Amino acid sequence: LELSNLNNPVLRDLMIRAPGSYHHSIMVGTLAEHAAEAIGADVLLARVGGYYHDIGKMKNPHYYIENQFGGFNIHEKQPPHLSKTMIASHVKAGIRIGLDRKLGQRVIDVIAQHHGTTLVVYFFEKAKREAQGAVNEEEYRYSGPKPQTVEAAIVMMADSVEAATRAMNTAKLSKLKAVCEKILNRLFTDGQLEES
Repeated sequence: LELSNLNNPVLRDLMIRAPGSYHHSIMVGTLAEHAAEAIGADVLLARVGGYYHDIGKMKNPHYYIENQFGGFNIHEKQPPHLSKTMIASHVKAGIRIGLDRKLGQRVIDVIAQHHGTTLVVYFFEKAKREAQGAVNEEEYRYSGPKPQTVEAAIVMMADSVEAATRAMNTAKLSKLKAVCEKILNRLFTDGQLEES
């Protein structure tokens, strides 16, 4: 319950260092809370897991699109494998911050599992275009583990749909619903939910 306070020092640090990631995380926490409530999961853990899932983005906030203001995207000038490595690094950084700030194992587990072993599609596709040949898909996946609890799976889904729908820039319900269903089906068919 203490971690759900938006004045928590970790969340205040996130708000100052990575304001776009902070807003995204609050939205993910809200979505996760409502989803957990709908299925009888741990509502508080889902909300708090959503709030803290991206705290590792404080380390290099400019690598994440939600914190890039002014039109410059650092990834345009970097090779895709380096971009993928930097993007994926927020999970390990988040675990370290969680341990340092004593967030508790259940919250740290959500941080560790919120991407599972999903494919970083954008940089995988960019690598294929640049290589004009075969690219090892495993090199463009998060290291995992896959979500081990219902709450971690909920945060994974909330994270995915919040980011995608924000980027769409539309309020048309049918389009938003179609994108959400596509994302959730992709997570399911990729086996990301099978351990939760």
